[in-house]
Amino acid sequence: MTPDSNVIADLLGRDRDAILRDWLDEARNSSVPRSGDIASAYAREAADLLDAVRTGLQGGGSTTNLAQPVWQRLTEILQTVSRDGAARGATAAETSSFVLAFKRPLFARLQKQLADDTQALIGAIWAVSTLVDVMAETTLTTYQRTREDIINRQQQELLELSTPVVKLWDGILAVPMIGTLDSSRTQLVMETLLQRIVETGSELAIIDITGVPTVDTLVAQHLLKTVTAIRLMGADCIVSGVRPQIAQTIVHLGIDLQGVTTKATLADALSLAMKRAGYTVTRAKAA
Repeated sequence: MTPDSNVIADLLGRDRDAILRDWLDEARNSSVPRSGDIASAYAREAADLLDAVRTGLQGGGSTTNLAQPVWQRLTEILQTVSRDGAARGATAAETSSFVLAFKRPLFARLQKQLADDTQALIGAIWAVSTLVDVMAETTLTTYQRTREDIINRQQQELLELSTPVVKLWDGILAVPMIGTLDSSRTQLVMETLLQRIVETGSELAIIDITGVPTVDTLVAQHLLKTVTAIRLMGADCIVSGVRPQIAQTIVHLGIDLQGVTTKATLADALSLAMKRAGYTVTRAKAA
């Protein structure tokens, strides 16, 4: 343990409760805009962080590198603090501000304790400053990763919700497409639809593109791939929702949809699908 680390560790042990109290007070008085009371949200974690810092310093941990095994407990707590904050909707600035508030109570006590030893004071303050900065950087990194994970998960959930496979009738499935049809959505539609074909034993699938704003060469290729995959499963496919504008675009682009059954509306596609499945729909006579 370096002399600077020894001084800080002794201080954290001797004035633990007072430092913790001042830290939380400093966090409450932070000028960073807050979505809630940071100090109250992190009160329990603050005590754990303080103890983990002291343990790491006593174990000879470097104040500039939290990758050392001695800092594992501290790193885990920092990551928990950051993830919990992100889940609550707290910003990265709020979380890092809470950690950085740890400096002030330590600086004040070090200045008082080492007032007669300028060299030792500078060294101890520098050690505290670098350590707390690295702690704040750890929370920022974890926060960013957590938010990215949340966004990716939400995007995946929205993607799944936007491509439902609906059973219209025995042996007839439908996929209403809404929005832009790109490679990722095509893959999801293909996987979900093929799985449902296997589960239900359906022989007909309707892909409705009424909600697809535009159809270009790439979109057409995605549709053709999906139709081909469906046929390989032993089922047939009908594409519905081919509006006049889309029909003209397909013709102008020279896209070959020969062999693919298309209909203007979902109702037309369902009617054709039921005929192929051997169903006859009749209107009941009026009483």
